[in-house]
Amino acid sequence: MRYPSPTGVRHSEKRMIDVSFQLKGSAISVVVLALIDYDPASLRQQLQEKIDQAPQFFMNSPVLINLDKLENPSLLNDCSELLQICRDLGLQPLGFTAVPEALEEAVQTTGLATLPRPGERALKMPESEPSPEPQVERVVEERWVPRVSKVITRPVRSGQQIYAEGADLIVLAQVSEGAEVLADGHIHIYGALRGRALAGVRGDEGARIFCQSMEAELVSVAGNFLLRDSFADAVLKKPVQIYLEGENLRIEKLAS
Repeated sequence: MRYPSPTGVRHSEKRMIDVSFQLKGSAISVVVLALIDYDPASLRQQLQEKIDQAPQFFMNSPVLINLDKLENPSLLNDCSELLQICRDLGLQPLGFTAVPEALEEAVQTTGLATLPRPGERALKMPESEPSPEPQVERVVEERWVPRVSKVITRPVRSGQQIYAEGADLIVLAQVSEGAEVLADGHIHIYGALRGRALAGVRGDEGARIFCQSMEAELVSVAGNFLLRDSFADAVLKKPVQIYLEGENLRIEKLAS
């Protein structure tokens, strides 16, 4: 005779119900270190100077190493020194992107992730004989689809992170020092921006940041960022918009 378990569920059934993990998408702010000329001593010094400008932002920050513009890949045959420099300065390397063919083996030995270049597929399908493609007639109907907005009515306090996935972010209060607001689209802050604001985090170069009082620690559009010490005195504590022009981030006063 079988007796039920104390919970009323047989052990065999319980094992089928239990789930040991979940996979979820996540948005985190990641520092991209785009190497141009690899010289260990020079890199350590210049990186330290940049980190000293905003130590709280860079402390234990995940970093993605971009090798797309590296002019001397032959000097990076061993990536261990590069990774050690990052770790010594408080950065946490999570992987590489845009890895040239000459460095693929060296990067693989690190055990870190290798991400595709922007626009490339993360997975490469096995090559096979091409098959005739079916003829498909497409009828395209143009429709205007408004971008949704995420609205925050209370102040964003120090240590908080607010992310508007696939949307604009509207904050009807201040963003405190040490807080972080992110959006795939635009960011509107109807108060003082004292923390960090990152718009277009999935690569939208047309995204903009608007705020009533510019006092930020850091602002970023599509991965291009400026730190507080880069702001002109003329825009401090003024209503501004921040936008990308080419590869340069612009801060422009709004008409009052």
